[in-house]
Amino acid sequence: MYKPYQSVKDAAQAVELLKKGNERYLQGNFSDKSDYASERDILAGGQHPFAAVLTCSDSRTPPEIFFDQRLGDIFVVRNAGNIADPTALGSIEYAVEHLKVPLVAVVGHGKCGAVIAAHNGAEPGGNLKTVIDKIKSACKNSADEDSAIKANIKHAAAQIAENEVIKRMGATVAGAYYDIQSGEVTWL
Repeated sequence: MYKPYQSVKDAAQAVELLKKGNERYLQGNFSDKSDYASERDILAGGQHPFAAVLTCSDSRTPPEIFFDQRLGDIFVVRNAGNIADPTALGSIEYAVEHLKVPLVAVVGHGKCGAVIAAHNGAEPGGNLKTVIDKIKSACKNSADEDSAIKANIKHAAAQIAENEVIKRMGATVAGAYYDIQSGEVTWL
């Protein structure tokens, strides 16, 4: 029977659940998700995620899968380059203040096209320029693409950690790197 993680009260417990989920994913030993109907019935009454995850929109990086979580377990915010723009911050504030998540995880990934484009000096037009420019400022001193990706993760995490709502609510912000080839999540 599905039960939400309502008993998770601190960030350390939340990180541990995500680490264990990633271990299951790496081993191909996924938790049972065969009863979505009963999960939907329970979750129709409200959500109780144990963490918020800001990650990239890249189709290869679904956090519900690489953290092996069920419906309602994590509150996910996705955008190209996992940037902490006002819309993402508003969503994260909601998760922390109203849903009481103790952890905000910023998860970037290897081979991130948005960060690589920013690191390599791309000058796109339209709204994509806003995304790339935000990432450029985060990774301007990076020696290579991988260090640029990690600098972007750390930059977004630092922005979130300085947010008034995050500080007032006492949420923990942590950065992590998802290797799209191995599937492993490394906490920074």
